[in-house]
Amino acid sequence: MDDNQNLAIQIVFDGFKNNVKAINNFLEKVSDSDLVKQVSNGKNSGHYLLGHIIAVHDNMIPLLGFGESLYPHLVDIFIKNPDNIHTEKPSIEQLREQWNSVNLMLLEKLESLNSEQWFDKHSSVSEEDFAKEPKRNKLNVVLSRSSHLAYHGGQLALLKNNLF
Repeated sequence: MDDNQNLAIQIVFDGFKNNVKAINNFLEKVSDSDLVKQVSNGKNSGHYLLGHIIAVHDNMIPLLGFGESLYPHLVDIFIKNPDNIHTEKPSIEQLREQWNSVNLMLLEKLESLNSEQWFDKHSSVSEEDFAKEPKRNKLNVVLSRSSHLAYHGGQLALLKNNLF
């Protein structure tokens, strides 16, 4: 692996870690009652957004070949369905704990990857398709999830006057 590839890996991974840290900082400052609010009239609540980013990060575990999802039940609530105040959701306290657990595991597993492993295919692409599109690798998954997290972090910031 050349130095430029290692640098690219470090840039992507640092960006992901920084976005996780920004959400952690936000969650330290925001109350549960603030998370119940919608980010804008008729839009998702902070409660829903927190569950959504947990479900997405949890799905990264099998996608990156790190094992089984920790919280597969969150997919139906926070990915397959829109925010709905009538849908039974885990408590915000539970979600805060799940956010910490899933990211602790993800960051630990990502930290253990060697340079070559970052460029391995993720689990939802076939060998044949990966041969045609080698960019469908673990590094690209982390890059796209980092952007996803930053987007929803911006939405969450609307709840509490840009606490980031």
